[in-house]
Formats: sequence, structure tokens, C-alpha cells
Amino acid sequence: MAAVSNMMEKDLLEVVPPFIVQGSSAMIRLLELPPGDPGLAPHRHSGPVFGYMLEGEMLFELEGEAPYPITAGEAFWEPGGEVIHYTVANLLADRTSRFVVVMLCAPGVEMITLVDDEELAAKAPERIPALPR
Repeated sequence: MAAVSNMMEKDLLEVVPPFIVQGSSAMIRLLELPPGDPGLAPHRHSGPVFGYMLEGEMLFELEGEAPYPITAGEAFWEPGGEVIHYTVANLLADRTSRFVVVMLCAPGVEMITLVDDEELAAKAPERIPALPR
């Protein structure tokens, strides 16, 4: 007997990730940003990160890119490694924003490493300003 399904399908994101180190592990995490929360300080991830915005809206900024909003129903990714993740802030003052990430963690390396003030100051002139909304 054939199974009948009304499943809907929509491609959200397709990227070619950077090299993934042998022995890496995967972690899936649900993150919630309270209303107006500025998010985690500038940091790096040990491996690529793939995400999906469940609800709300966040400002997302990676090294080499202008900050941009991500809204519910959109997918995003970052390569990890040496790329700085500058901003992951809730753009909504009255609602929590929620998203899920799948992180590939390099063996023996913390998944998140904060960037020190000296490096941030040195790279400040290279940051790309946000586009007007």
C-alpha cells in the first residue's frame, strides 16, 4: 500500500560550507533573545553554523558583511573559523525572538570564543555599516 502525503516543501538555504574538520560533532540549539536584547558580544564559532528564525526579527552581522535583519521563516549561516560574528540582536522591543541553530563543532575547540577588545579595535575600520531600512 502506498503512503499518501500532503507534505509541503520549500528550500530555504543552500551553501557550500567550508572544510569540516575530521572528528567534528554537531549540536542543535534553540536560542531566545528577550525583547530588545543586544545578544552575545562579538565572537567566533569553531565551525559552520546554520540557523532558522522561528519567530521575531534579529540583526545579524558577520565580518565582511553589512548588518542585516533576519525575520521569521528565513534561514542563515556563517562559516565559523576566523570569521567574527559581530551582532545577533533582537530588533523587537516588545517580543522575544527565537531561532534554532545547527553548529558543527571542531574537536577540542570551544564552540564559542569571545573576541578581545584589542582585535575589535584593530578591525573597527573594516566593519561595513548597516544599510538604511
